[in-house]
Amino acid sequence: MPARYWFHLAELAIAIVLALAVYFSWRADRRDRAQLASELAATKQLLSAADARQHERDTQLAQTLATLAAEKRTVITPAQIVSDLPTQIALPSAITLQTAPSLPNAPAPQPNAVIPAEDLKPLYDFAIECKACQAKLATAQSDLTDERAKTTALTRERDDALRIARGGSALRRIARATKWFLLGAAAGAVAAKAAH
Repeated sequence: MPARYWFHLAELAIAIVLALAVYFSWRADRRDRAQLASELAATKQLLSAADARQHERDTQLAQTLATLAAEKRTVITPAQIVSDLPTQIALPSAITLQTAPSLPNAPAPQPNAVIPAEDLKPLYDFAIECKACQAKLATAQSDLTDERAKTTALTRERDDALRIARGGSALRRIARATKWFLLGAAAGAVAAKAAH
């Protein structure tokens, strides 16, 4: 066989190898993009559900705090406090109000609350539990702040991954398309030269 046919055969083999490389590269890119898109969709759905649950909890908390604030504003006299306290704290015995006997030429005495001895331990425990709840709340609020920062970072990372999965910025996609166009044009020129 003359050398000319070997050159034509080599050019054809190079064109076929180049076409196969382009095809398999394109196919792998499509598969990777599809996989990334499905993972990102699942992550986005998970984040949306978490945001919805968080918003619902925030709404319920705001309603509960508003109700408690209203109760705090309406219960102000000692008699109201003594009558409402058993609904707020479980106590073994009721707290009572006693008024000291009035003295002549003295202002009217204020009633004093009498706390039975058996109520002291539940009241003390409640105060300690309240402090523990405040400490837990402070920690939970700090954790929530950190989780929100993490979510923001993950959202930014997801958006970057989507941009990359689409092929990057418009300029990057144009540069990549130009590269493949030039490779195709070179392969076509080689094939055309081999045909002559």
